[in-house]
Amino acid sequence: MMLHRFGTPSHRLERVMGKVAVALGIHGEFLYTPTALVISLRDSSGEEMTVIRRVDSGPVNVDKLIRFDELLSRVERRETSVDAAMEEMKQIEQAKALYGPPVYIVACAVACAAVAVFFSGTPWEIALAGLVGALVAGIELLYEHWGLELGLLELLAGVVAATSSLLVACYVVPIDHRLVTLAGLIILIPGLRLTVALTELAVGHLSAGVARLSGALVSLATLFVGAILVWRLLDRFQPQLGPRLPVASDWQWVALAVAPIAFAIVFRAGWRQWPIIGLVSVLGVVVSWATGPRYGIEVASFLGALSVGCGSNLYARIRDIPALVALTPGMLILVPGSLGYRSLSALSQQQTVEAVQYGFEMIVIASSLVGGLIVSNVIISPKRIL
Repeated sequence: MMLHRFGTPSHRLERVMGKVAVALGIHGEFLYTPTALVISLRDSSGEEMTVIRRVDSGPVNVDKLIRFDELLSRVERRETSVDAAMEEMKQIEQAKALYGPPVYIVACAVACAAVAVFFSGTPWEIALAGLVGALVAGIELLYEHWGLELGLLELLAGVVAATSSLLVACYVVPIDHRLVTLAGLIILIPGLRLTVALTELAVGHLSAGVARLSGALVSLATLFVGAILVWRLLDRFQPQLGPRLPVASDWQWVALAVAPIAFAIVFRAGWRQWPIIGLVSVLGVVVSWATGPRYGIEVASFLGALSVGCGSNLYARIRDIPALVALTPGMLILVPGSLGYRSLSALSQQQTVEAVQYGFEMIVIASSLVGGLIVSNVIISPKRIL
């Protein structure tokens, strides 16, 4: 349950638990989905017990994943008793977050500003995307602290991001408020969940894949509903978009250098993991940028994911830690979540052809990313399952 809660994909989690059960001399059958856990255990006497639990998959927490993986390794080698392991698991689960709220908010702001650079934003749009990202991160932390209704976060974040961007565009400085809204919401856009869902479907985990895919699409739609409510209610505000002077293309390299570290903090990765996360992320993006103009976005996405997967698996084999440590932040920059948002935005403006094109491109890129990850596991298999 704890590995699931801190971002482990279902197909990897089932294999981990099966391996631990074998090490303990227990026959186990496991079925995980993003909202349900079914465990069937049978001991040497033939007595069988089945447990069903309602669980929620949470955001990726790299630090706790590493600690859980180390603990499971000791259990597997019979270096720790089951009772001691259960107590240590509780301590890991209840441990304080690796980074406090101020650091998390700053990291989200930097990540959103970097994404605005990738979107060819102007200096004002980049700065405002960072401010909107910080505001959305603050809302997310308050939402978790107050324990508000499930599903409300995306709607509230969409409303706040769209309102603040539109008002700034009307009364402060002429900007592309839709670009700022998209960049400011990038932390909550479920592009990574979409890619994980397609991966689970590709490896035959249909129940988890369909559930996660549905959840990702609903989250994306809820984010967009929050934004479009503002655009419709405030349609009398028609900001005039002045001359746009995007920052120089060299700034994309600066954004590429800082974005992986920001995402590493968002995923609660320790500072010792920052260099490999940065290296793997930059490698994937550079490969994608280098091959895209000649071979197309599909091949570029495949090769980018292949590079990220091979780099993460190689590091995992050398350091004997989960490949997810470098894989998850590295993939986040490549995932096509923004295309889904743009598809819905185009539909709201009755631009059906563009909407279909964006949606199709999102599915194609996500599928290419999945293919690259699967092939990377064949070329360099990770030492451990996670």
